[in-house]
Amino acid sequence: MKINGIPYRSVWIDEKDGWSVHIFDQTRLPFALDVLTLTTAGQVAHAIKTMQVRGAPLIGAVAAYGLALALRSQADDATLEDTAAMLAATRPTAINLRWAIERMLNHLRPLPAGDRARAAYAQAALICDEDAAQNEAIGRHGLELLRALAAKHGPQKQINILTHCNAGWIATVDWGTALAPIYMAHDEGLNVHVWVDETRPRNQGAALTAWELGSHGVAHTVIADNAGGHLMQHGQVDIVIVGTDRVTRTGDVANKIGTYLKALAAQDNAIPFWVALPSTTIDWTVADGITEIPIEERAGAEITHVAGRDDSGQVTRVQITPDGSAAANPAFDVTPARLVTGLITEKGCCPATQAGLLSLFPEQGRQAASGTA
Repeated sequence: MKINGIPYRSVWIDEKDGWSVHIFDQTRLPFALDVLTLTTAGQVAHAIKTMQVRGAPLIGAVAAYGLALALRSQADDATLEDTAAMLAATRPTAINLRWAIERMLNHLRPLPAGDRARAAYAQAALICDEDAAQNEAIGRHGLELLRALAAKHGPQKQINILTHCNAGWIATVDWGTALAPIYMAHDEGLNVHVWVDETRPRNQGAALTAWELGSHGVAHTVIADNAGGHLMQHGQVDIVIVGTDRVTRTGDVANKIGTYLKALAAQDNAIPFWVALPSTTIDWTVADGITEIPIEERAGAEITHVAGRDDSGQVTRVQITPDGSAAANPAFDVTPARLVTGLITEKGCCPATQAGLLSLFPEQGRQAASGTA
């Protein structure tokens, strides 16, 4: 995707030294486009924990490079295993993180120590390339849903899409998941408009999704998180498309807190609720998302304080709650499969059921059943 006409990915290797890792500091968007240089696995872990880098697919890709950074200086078994454990502990909900680390470990463990660093960089680059290709395919399959809406309503009617959190290219290596079909529809000339949930408490929608869409020229409007149901009741939402951090083999979906409420409102108003994801986000070991997916509890300060730009142009942080008030901050919720119209994957669209997922990914399902996934 492009920023000011220049193509970028969300993670890349420095062209001069050939080994340091660059990411955008997402905590600085939308008011500043700062590029961070990561040179140690500790810096990678910090970036993931503090959400300087976020989005389930991107976390996995950056963590893979974190292993590569660690192995540059010491590539023994202890360093490999300890670094993997440290990175895996940074964010518990997103399955892509665990998937990427396990893939790296399986690839690197059999290798001699002297070969591991080079092999780690190559494998991390492959994970990035695969993610970009998967998301582009998700975009093509999701585009068919938007084309169908355009054909149903006619070319003059605006297609109103509601999304929650940020599932765009800044949350993946490239293209994004939920936003990929929207970018493709816009580029094709379809009359699309996006309702962007602010997505409290960290405002990934207001800060990141709105920035992405605006940079690409896609019509959009930022709304308070609680406005979505009202818009649905009044016929102003045609489809909901969100991303996800983990999907169970039965189709339950873990996504940013507030997604479940949007799904309930969508069902009550007979509005299709679609979830876009690469197959790396499917956790074939989990059947019941509500009881089995760990939900990350983040710091209460994300609730009690908010960052923004004041009238003088300075970015500042202010407290919005009374002193002494406690704050609870579950970062995700689980939307049961019964509320999900369907899943958009790189292999196509399917019902949010085990049978639906197995119809697209039979091999992964067999591996999970045998314990080799």
